[in-house]
Amino acid sequence: MTDLATTNAKPPAGAGPGSGPGSETAPLTRAIRSGLDRLRAFDRRRPLVWDAVVTAFWTVAAVLDYTSGGWRTVARDVTAPESLVLLMSLCFSLPLLLRRRQPMAVLLLMAPVSLLNVWTGAVVQAALLQLIPAFQIALRFPLRRLAAAGLVLCAPVAAGAARIPGIWDQQLVSYLWGFVFVALLGIAVRTRRDYTEALVERAHRLEHERDQQARLAAAAERTRIAREMHDIIGHNLSVITGLADGGAYAAAKSPERATQALDAIGTTSRQALSELRRLLGVLRDDHPDADRAPQPTLDDLAPLIERVRRAGLPVHLESRGEPSRPTPLTPGRQLTVYRVVQESLTNTLKHASPPTDAPLSATVTLTYTPTLVEARITDTGTGTGTAQDAQDTPAPTPAQGIMGMRERAALYNGTIQAGPLPAHGGWHIHLRLPLEDHPQ
Repeated sequence: MTDLATTNAKPPAGAGPGSGPGSETAPLTRAIRSGLDRLRAFDRRRPLVWDAVVTAFWTVAAVLDYTSGGWRTVARDVTAPESLVLLMSLCFSLPLLLRRRQPMAVLLLMAPVSLLNVWTGAVVQAALLQLIPAFQIALRFPLRRLAAAGLVLCAPVAAGAARIPGIWDQQLVSYLWGFVFVALLGIAVRTRRDYTEALVERAHRLEHERDQQARLAAAAERTRIAREMHDIIGHNLSVITGLADGGAYAAAKSPERATQALDAIGTTSRQALSELRRLLGVLRDDHPDADRAPQPTLDDLAPLIERVRRAGLPVHLESRGEPSRPTPLTPGRQLTVYRVVQESLTNTLKHASPPTDAPLSATVTLTYTPTLVEARITDTGTGTGTAQDAQDTPAPTPAQGIMGMRERAALYNGTIQAGPLPAHGGWHIHLRLPLEDHPQ
């Protein structure tokens, strides 16, 4: 009669009591829970079927009460017309078909029949079926609507007490207790349902946040890999191109220089392949101690500059100050400085044109202070920052590399300044990278 099987609570799979990891649930409990879940699922798919079954059950019970004469055992006036008793029994049971869709309307429809029931003295048992729509109101509506339902339920009985003495202690009190019981039951079921829905919503939100964090982590990893690939492939291919051009030019006049260029091409290619294998191998390595990226340090700047010199670009390296001993550069900061120098020299090789009055050259200046490290890379070329060549055809631009340099510097609160040199032409990159213990 409380219609508990039709509540719309949807507990998450495995979220019920005793369903956590390591918990043991009794077979009978699992069977009951599984049966209730299937019943709720069927009711959600076909609500009219359950409504019709409940209505038919209570209609049959009301008719049996009439045909068996059971209503006479509690009636105050057994002389009430039997046809009226049957009509009232049907009026209390048939409207239950709408008890979930329009519970307040069902209760209002039963109120005149309830008044007639008490006024005639028949007092049929089917009048207690008014508690079913009252339960639905307690389950779904605010307390103000529930109080109105209690008034509609009890008012006819109170009005009938004016005609039949002694009905106060027999009918009105039982109606009040019955209403209090179904009201508390409906509130308890609604509270549990709301709590379960809140748990489900929280679980879905946490799952969504977990998936979103996984997607963000994957996107960040893809960006990091793309940046490393850009640095490795872009730099080494630029060096190889420069060596190949120089070797082809020197082949006719100086075969020994051409042989040196070919040797340098082979060395640079092997180094690029080695770094690419390390990077791609990490993607297939699930070992927790695996090196997650190639990690050049400041000690690798000299070999880097030597490779660029062999590619045909004279590079002068200057160092001012000494690395701070109390706060040394972390491996990540050393990698940032290395990649910025590498990308800057690569852009010069790829995009810069020699000036008319002097050969193309570059300068790398490292400045160490107690609070930060600075790297300034300048060249004397023209067109380093342009996106098109002399024929106005699309060419690769350093914008992608500069953006990657800015992203690297931003990881450590650093800044990148890039642009042409106004005094004598050329291009400059200026990196300011704070030390870990002295953020800028």
